[in-house]
Amino acid sequence: MVPDVIGGPSFGPLADVLSSTIEGLIELVLSSKNVFIEKKSFAELSAYLDRIVPFLKEVNRKNIYDSTPWENVIEILNRQTVDARQLISECSKKNKVYLLMSCRSIAKRIESITREISRALSFIPLASLDISSGIKEEIVQLIDNMRTVEFRTAIAEEEILEKIESGIQQRNVDRSYANKLLVSIAEAIGVSTESSDLRREFEEFKNEIENARLRKDQAEALQMDQIIAMLERADAATSRQEKEKKYFTKRKSLGSQPLEPLLSFYCPITREVMTDPVETPSGHTFERCAIEKWLAEGNLCPITSTPLNNTMLRPNKTLRQSIEEWKDRNTMITIASMKSKLSSTEEEEVLNCLEQLRDICEQREIHREWVIMEDYIPFLIKLLGLKSRDIRNLVLEVLCVLAKDGDDAKERIAEVDNALESIVHSLGRRIGERKSAVALLLELSNCKSVQESIGKVRGCILLLVTMSSCDENKAAKDARDVLENISFSDDNVILMAKANYFKYLLQRLSSGSSDVKLRMAKTLGEMELTDHNKSSLFEEGVLDSLLSLLSHGEVEVKQAGVKALLNLSSLPKNGQEMIRKGVVRPLLDTLYRHTSSQSLRELVAATITKLAFSASSETCVSLLEADEDIYELFSLVNLTGPAVQQSILQAFCAMCKSPSAASVKTKLTQCSAVQVLVQFCEHGNSNVRSDAVKLFCCLIENGDEAMIQEHVDQKFIDILLKIIKTSEDEEEIASAMGIISNLPKSPQISEWLFAAEGLPVFSRFLVEVKHKSSCKLQLVENAVGALCHFTVSINQQTQRIADLVPKLVRLLDLGTSLTKKRAAICLAQLSENSQTLSRPIPRRQRLWCFSPLQVELCPVHRGICTLETSFCLVEAGAVGPLVRVLGDPDPGACEASLDALLTLIKDEKLQSGAKVFAEENGIPSMIKLLDSPSPRLQQKVLNSLERIFRLQEYKIRYGSSAQTPLVDLTQRGTSNIKSLAAKVLAQLNVLHDQSTYF
Repeated sequence: MVPDVIGGPSFGPLADVLSSTIEGLIELVLSSKNVFIEKKSFAELSAYLDRIVPFLKEVNRKNIYDSTPWENVIEILNRQTVDARQLISECSKKNKVYLLMSCRSIAKRIESITREISRALSFIPLASLDISSGIKEEIVQLIDNMRTVEFRTAIAEEEILEKIESGIQQRNVDRSYANKLLVSIAEAIGVSTESSDLRREFEEFKNEIENARLRKDQAEALQMDQIIAMLERADAATSRQEKEKKYFTKRKSLGSQPLEPLLSFYCPITREVMTDPVETPSGHTFERCAIEKWLAEGNLCPITSTPLNNTMLRPNKTLRQSIEEWKDRNTMITIASMKSKLSSTEEEEVLNCLEQLRDICEQREIHREWVIMEDYIPFLIKLLGLKSRDIRNLVLEVLCVLAKDGDDAKERIAEVDNALESIVHSLGRRIGERKSAVALLLELSNCKSVQESIGKVRGCILLLVTMSSCDENKAAKDARDVLENISFSDDNVILMAKANYFKYLLQRLSSGSSDVKLRMAKTLGEMELTDHNKSSLFEEGVLDSLLSLLSHGEVEVKQAGVKALLNLSSLPKNGQEMIRKGVVRPLLDTLYRHTSSQSLRELVAATITKLAFSASSETCVSLLEADEDIYELFSLVNLTGPAVQQSILQAFCAMCKSPSAASVKTKLTQCSAVQVLVQFCEHGNSNVRSDAVKLFCCLIENGDEAMIQEHVDQKFIDILLKIIKTSEDEEEIASAMGIISNLPKSPQISEWLFAAEGLPVFSRFLVEVKHKSSCKLQLVENAVGALCHFTVSINQQTQRIADLVPKLVRLLDLGTSLTKKRAAICLAQLSENSQTLSRPIPRRQRLWCFSPLQVELCPVHRGICTLETSFCLVEAGAVGPLVRVLGDPDPGACEASLDALLTLIKDEKLQSGAKVFAEENGIPSMIKLLDSPSPRLQQKVLNSLERIFRLQEYKIRYGSSAQTPLVDLTQRGTSNIKSLAAKVLAQLNVLHDQSTYF
């Protein structure tokens, strides 16, 4: 304990007393850390004491002091220790607002204690002490610093005190000023700005003032009463019920009729009621701006005609207060009497009342408070249901002005039944009403307790999102600001995303907690997104956020991320961007990991499939860079469930159609994919089987014939035909026929197909496609390709079907380029045997009456040809359609058609075949093919023309038209083409036969 007094020998040995004093100083240093206010000043005092204590301990240890001066030192130190302890106790226990209001006096008390301690130290006879000169110099400097130190309140605290003093002087501080001031006070003393916390702190402050009165400290109590009166204007300082009680008590005491202004309220110059009255030395009062203007024009006093200048004018505060009280009284009475007019059936009266109400509300904040307490808000909300657009607009404007009054007004509006619904309804009306409605919602959304309710109103977020991009800039900005204010709620953010407003979803996905990221990713994964939305999300950076989820430790979060990627990857350019950003590697790792759940693996596999389709376009993006990935991914086909199997098969199918198809097919062949796919064509799951058939179709195209024949047998042919007959999947049927059409053209395979009765199965697909979907066109293409196995010359027994040729001929005009090519191949193969199958004319008998009937000879084969027996192209009417195919843009179709036509001029049929050919205008079409980009086709054409131009008739008729393209070929063709072209030109007498230049 620190002794309260020091004096005489009764206080014991001086060393014990000094030890007690030292302990007291140490206690001050420790306890000063717990103060609520002026922490910096207390810390500075503690720093001084920290430097004094070691010095006193050294003196006490050496007993190097003279009792007389030291008794004075200790007495002062103990007295100041008691004062400091008392001050620290007050600053650690009293109400924080009270302490803030007293911070100047607290700083002065700290300053006084510091200087008194300095005075006590100055009594110490330092010169006689046996201590180092350095310590002595330090103590002298310390004494000087403490003697001259000045303690000031912190800048933030000083600003608050100045605002309070200014507010008290102005007398007419409004509620917003008080609200801001109270928040500043809360922030300065470290108290929450929540209304309940502010109100509790303010009540404790008022209780502290009552304690001051009990201590008879009337001066302090009077000053604090002024502060309380000003802060009570704040919303948090007084409850709604207390405010209403005060208001209605006052309003009821005023009467019911407005009062006329007193004559003293009028300015002698303007003859209008004054707002800022000033008084002259003679006691006359004028409106400030009016008298200043009067004097600036060089006039004398308007009443006394004596000289007067601005410096002689003094504010008449009493008169100004009277005028303000008169205005407030009349306004209060006016507000109370207007409400009944809002129920009028006359639209004009309601509009006038609303306009007057709006003007009153805009004048002063206190007016808005009175309107609210008169319970106007429910009446105004009810008016929003009227048909009058003008009334609704005015109501929204009035409500918006009221909402600016503070959170209490916003809460009152939101509490009215259907208030928010009515306001939101106005968002969907004409532009003027929409602008007013969104401005009101913006004000309401600034109140935390209302924000959540706004988002729950049906259609609100959708309408706000729609408005956020409208042409009206102010309304669009207000809508965006409302969306920002209500974006605190994850539910609202999700609703915004569903309305195609992704800003806040992307923010949460990037920086939210794991739970929030999970929810946002799930939303993206489950939403139905347009291609535009998917593109926009990628442009706004969604991919980086989703990529980070792939490495997340929580399986559920990772799965949500994969599902979102799956949804977004259906847009090819998104998929390509994913591949470029490295999404494939973590997906593959997840798929290969045995600990991954089945559902996660299914999502990953489906995503890889989408990426594969993205990479199948004409881009430089490759899905699988390493050969090992191709082998490992395909190996999973045998190790996973049907859903993953399907995805892997579909992915490889897409890769087999990509720019890197040749490489992928080679790698698949090396890993025994053909053997696996043959087995999968019998898979019990129809979807897996279908995808296996489709991949096999891609793989077998232009594949190694030896390898294919190794795995294809009669059983496999039967399986494919069964699929074609029974499957309901047209793509699977087309792929099954595609496999057959790409099988090697061997007698063995033809026999298997014939034994399996494949001919009628394929023939039924030779129909005109009315709805030209790619799948239906592919069905016809592959059906014709499969029929090629039945038209090879070595299988004449399979050609006995009457209506096959007419169907093929019809497809020459109606089919795709590939269909035309394959139909032409079939007809060419059939035509190869026409000469053999054509029946010779029977010999004429001796007696004319027994001669056979006159029969028509085939102009090409010079025998009896019928469609059913010889498959003659002339009898089938195929020459014209084949000639037309020569004009097809596809060189393959042109070549196949040419091959079929050339069967007509083969060997000894040149003369007769060329004639038929010429009659269908085939030779000019053939000459046009000299411009074809295909060297092989050019070569066939040149060989054909060389034979045809052996016939003088056609050489004369068509030679000149062939010269130009022939000359061109001699200049730009391959060496072989140049030579052939030169040979034909020599036939046409353009070059000498002996020319060796080409």
